[in-house]
Amino acid sequence: MPHVLDLFQPRTYIAGMSVAIRKPTREESLPHELGGIAYGRRHGRGAQSNRSGRFEPRTYGPVDDGWESLGDLDALQTEVQEVPARRVITKNESPDIGFDRSINPDRGCEHGCVYCFARPTHAFLGMSPGIDFETKLFAKTNAAQALERELAAPGYEPRMIAIGSNTDPYQPVERRYRIMRHVLEVLSETNHPVGIVTKSALVLRDLDILQSMAERGLVKVALSVTTLDRKLARAMEPRASTPDKRLEAVEALADAGVPTSVMIAPVVPGLTDAEIERILERASAAGACEAGYILLRLPLEIGDLFVEWLGANCPDRADRVLSLMRQTRGGKLYDAQWQGRMEGDGPYAWMIGRRFQMAAERLGLDKPQKLRTDLFTPPTLPGQQLSLL
Repeated sequence: MPHVLDLFQPRTYIAGMSVAIRKPTREESLPHELGGIAYGRRHGRGAQSNRSGRFEPRTYGPVDDGWESLGDLDALQTEVQEVPARRVITKNESPDIGFDRSINPDRGCEHGCVYCFARPTHAFLGMSPGIDFETKLFAKTNAAQALERELAAPGYEPRMIAIGSNTDPYQPVERRYRIMRHVLEVLSETNHPVGIVTKSALVLRDLDILQSMAERGLVKVALSVTTLDRKLARAMEPRASTPDKRLEAVEALADAGVPTSVMIAPVVPGLTDAEIERILERASAAGACEAGYILLRLPLEIGDLFVEWLGANCPDRADRVLSLMRQTRGGKLYDAQWQGRMEGDGPYAWMIGRRFQMAAERLGLDKPQKLRTDLFTPPTLPGQQLSLL
């Protein structure tokens, strides 16, 4: 059995370890020339800075005019731009994930998880993978309509669509836009299979649709639980649901008959890896039938953002965490090699994988749920001729 399961084919707690999280003072904020944002302005955000993206010819950052005016700026607000999408199904050929298509209802994510591997995508928009990623969001308000067109295309072959593999479909703006619910309505009406990953208990809002789809073998839901330490979770994932709320959502979904799993994603060596067994025990008690994990990934700008976060929030553990990360990545903070980027390499990475595997097997969390594709019925668009057969 492999040491790590992908998001939708999972298998995967030691005594917990409480991590002290302290708020940096204004003086300890990242220097402005590095794009640092004063603590008061970024309260409730994950990133410490807002450096320009890697494609920008110049680096921009706030500069004090000598009158200490930066301290008077208002707290950063979330801005949402509504954008029409021509297509919403994204295809991939990655050999180490268990799906070939996905949907992302939004770009950017207000949850603000400092380690989010979707952050670098904001650089393609000319924005920062730092604070911009959490505060400047793009909502694909016509996602359901675009999905209908794609599912109705001649020759479309149904396979499970993954939602939540990049940005969270149940982030706070979903309460207002309800894009995910509309997408689920289309998938339910067409009997199309879907796998969902989220860090939000908001998923329970759509329990009626999920329960109906589960009865037809069309859905599975994974709740991502990085740590059970509420303070640490709030620092790393500032606007996501608390760990207890996520586990309560697992229980509610399981009680409703929805196949549910828990993803320990990411496992942070030296910070959260001591919790693997306890998280799995809580997941099993809540009724989860599967589990999986992914080792912390730090591609592109995320490396600098995570190092900044460690220095501000866990300075006493920063050196050890970074040392262990390098031990699992061939001496680097990240290695993007296929088949290794999800679980790492070396003795420490092997130990994490083995502990996960043993706990998952002991708790019966190594039973992947297969979804049906044989029920799919293409949608009929307005003005489209009905099939005679």
